Amino acid sequence: MASTIDTPIAGRHVSTRPAGGLGLNRYQNVFTAFVVAAGGYLLGHYIGNVIGSGYVSVQGGGQNDVAIVLALTFGALGWLLGIGALNYPLAKLVGASPEYPPTEGGWMRYFRFSLDHKVVGMQYVIATLLFLFTGGLLAMAIRTELLNPTIHVLGPGTYIAVVGEHGTIMMMMASSLVIGPLGNWLVPLMIGSRRMAFPRVEAFSLWLFTAGYMVILTALPMGGFPTGWTGYAPLQTQAGGGMDSYLVGFAIIGTGMVLAGFNLAATIVTCRAPGMTWGRLPIFVWSVLATAALLVFATPTLICAGLFGILDRTAQTAFYVNEHGGSSFLWENLFWFFGHPEVYIMALPGFGMVGEMLPVFTGKQLFGYKVGAAGMIGVALLSFFVWQHHLFQSGINPDMRPLFMLTTELISIPTGFIFLVGLGTLWKARMRMEPPMLFCLALYFNFLIGGITGVFLSDVPVNVTVHGSFFVLAHFHYTIMGGLVFAFFGGLYYWLPKMTGKTLNRKLSLAHFWVMFIFFNLTFFPLLIVGLLGQPRRVFEYAQRLQPLNDFASVSAYILGASFLIFIANFVWSIWIDPKPAPTNPWGSRGLEWQVPTPVPAYNFEHIPVIVSDPYLYGVPDAPPVADFGGASSPAYAAALAGDTAGDGAARSE
Repeated sequence: MASTIDTPIAGRHVSTRPAGGLGLNRYQNVFTAFVVAAGGYLLGHYIGNVIGSGYVSVQGGGQNDVAIVLALTFGALGWLLGIGALNYPLAKLVGASPEYPPTEGGWMRYFRFSLDHKVVGMQYVIATLLFLFTGGLLAMAIRTELLNPTIHVLGPGTYIAVVGEHGTIMMMMASSLVIGPLGNWLVPLMIGSRRMAFPRVEAFSLWLFTAGYMVILTALPMGGFPTGWTGYAPLQTQAGGGMDSYLVGFAIIGTGMVLAGFNLAATIVTCRAPGMTWGRLPIFVWSVLATAALLVFATPTLICAGLFGILDRTAQTAFYVNEHGGSSFLWENLFWFFGHPEVYIMALPGFGMVGEMLPVFTGKQLFGYKVGAAGMIGVALLSFFVWQHHLFQSGINPDMRPLFMLTTELISIPTGFIFLVGLGTLWKARMRMEPPMLFCLALYFNFLIGGITGVFLSDVPVNVTVHGSFFVLAHFHYTIMGGLVFAFFGGLYYWLPKMTGKTLNRKLSLAHFWVMFIFFNLTFFPLLIVGLLGQPRRVFEYAQRLQPLNDFASVSAYILGASFLIFIANFVWSIWIDPKPAPTNPWGSRGLEWQVPTPVPAYNFEHIPVIVSDPYLYGVPDAPPVADFGGASSPAYAAALAGDTAGDGAARSE
C-alpha cells in the first residue's frame, strides 16, 4: 500500500512503456479514418455483391441487403482501423509489442485515439454536440413540414424518414449525452483515480459511437426507414436499404454502450481512492453506477434484436416474419425491454449532475443523500419490469395490463425520492443564481410536467385514448429534453471551466438559458394540447383547426433551436477567440475534481488522495477538507497503511 498510495508522478515520472508496435500511430487520425472507412465500405459492398449474386430480397427490386450490411460493417471496421482503435489487438495477433497512442499536446490530440480519460471526455463533448446539432436540424425540418396541414414541403415518404432519423440520432445521442462527456471526464477525478480501469475500452466505445452515428446517417440517401425510431416489424422486414443502416447502426452503438457501461462500473468498483467508501461516493458517481448497470444488462437485448432483424433481411430467417412462423411481437418486446431502461440511462445521470451542483449553489448539505442513492438503484431495478406499458395498444393479453400498469406506477416512488432530494436541498436555501443553477431549477420544473403526464400515460384507459398522439411525444420531450438536456448544459457550464481552463461568458450563458427555457416550454406545452385534441404523431397531415397551435409550436421551435447557437457562439468565443483563464475552483466546490490544478495534469493526482470526510459538508463550521493530498508525511497516509480506510483501488488506479 505504501508504494501505491504515495507514488509521485508529475513531470518526474519516467515512462517504462515498451517501444515498437506496428508503427501506425503517427498516421492515424480522424482524417485518415474517413479514407479507410470509405475503402472498407467499397470492399464490403463488393464482397456482398459476390455473396448475394442471384439473391432475391423480400423487398424485390434488385435490392441486395447482404451487400448493404457488409458495406456498412466493413466501413465501421475501416473507421476503427483508421483511427487506431484496433492497433493493440492487431499487434498482439502478429506478435508485435503494443504501441501506445501519441501523448503530445495541442489540438490534434482531440482527433486521435487517446488513452487519457480527459481527452476522451472532450472528444465526447464535441461528438455529442454534433449529434445534438444534427438531430436539431432534422427537428426543424419536421416543424417546417407541420406549419401547414395541406401544403407540404417534404412529402410523406421523406417526412417519415426525417422523423425516424431525428428520433434515432437523438436517442443515440442521449445514450451518450452525460455518460460519454462528463462520465468519462469526471468519474476518475471524483473517486481519486489516475485513469479509467480500461483506457483502451473507454476510447474504443467513443469511436464506436461515432461510427454508429455515420452508419445511421447513411439511411437518408437510401430512402430512410418507415418505422420511426422504434423499428417495428413487419415494416422492418419490408423496408428498403435504409433499414439496414438502422439495424447495423444500433448494433454498433449498442456495443459501444455495453463497453462504456462495463468500464465505468469497473472503474467505480475497483479504482476508488483509500477512504472513498460507498457512503462517501459522490451522488453523480452513484447515478453513473446505476446507469452503467442498465447499459450492461439492457443493451445486449437491443444488439440481439438488431442481429435477428439483419438475419431476417439477409439470410431469410423468420424471427419477425409472422407468415413464416416468427412474430412481430418479439421485436416489440425485445426493443422495449431495452427501450424503457434506456429512458433512465438518460435521466439518472442528469439527476446525478444536479445533485452535485445544488449543494454548491445553495451552501447546504445534500438533503437525503442516502435516499437519493437508494432511489437511483431502485429506479435501475424497477426499469426492467415496466416495458410492456408501451404495448398496451398492441394486442397483448389484456390480463397483463394491470401488472405493467402497477409496475409503471411503482417506479414513480424511487423517482420521487430522487426528486425530493433536490427539493429538500432547495428548501429555505439562499441560492446563487449562476447559469448552472438556473439549468438545475429548470430541470425540476420541466421534469415535474413530464412526470405528471407520465402518470396519466401509465393508466390503461388514458393510454388507450392518447396512445400514438402528440401528447406522448410532448411528455417524452418534457422528460428527456426538459430533464437530461437541461442538466447536460448545466453540467457543461459548471465543469467546462475545469475541463478547458477557460471561463465562459456569463451574459451569453444567461441568454442561452432564458431563451432555451422559455421557448422549450412554448414549443412542447402546445403539443400536449394538440395531442389531447387528437393529433397523431408521425403523420404530416392533421385537422385544419389545429394549425394555429402547430404554427405557434413551430415558430417557438425555431427560436429554441437558435438558443443552441448561442451556446456554440459562447463556447467558440470563450475557448478560442477571447479566452480568459478560469480560477481553479470558481464555484467554491468541495468536490474532489475541483481540488486539483487547472488545467488538470495528465496524471490527475501527484499522490493518490486519501479521502477523509464526506463530500457535501457545505455550511458546516470547521468542516474538514474532503481529502488529504499530503502523501507519506500525512496522518491520513499512516491511517491508510493501517488499513483504516475502505477504498482499495489505489494500486489499480496507478
